[in-house]
Amino acid sequence: MLFMVIERYKNCDADAVYRRFREHGRMMPEGLKYIGSWVEQNYERCFQLMAADDPVLFGQWTSRWDDLVEFEIVPVVTSSEASEHIVNR
Repeated sequence: MLFMVIERYKNCDADAVYRRFREHGRMMPEGLKYIGSWVEQNYERCFQLMAADDPVLFGQWTSRWDDLVEFEIVPVVTSSEASEHIVNR
């Protein structure tokens, strides 16, 4: 399953987030896969596309970052999957 992860940096402190990332990496549990990410130009939010078979893994991952980041995790499908689903309803 695909998920769009929207991260809001607490106190707009992107420096702290990137410092931890440089020191420790993503700190993701086995089974959670990072696909790609995009960051707002003002560094207030990051949008990550991730995949997991078990959504419970997100809780393990976010607990390692929740002192610096607020998370919104949204299950998503690709545009082609949505189009196929809607056409075949």
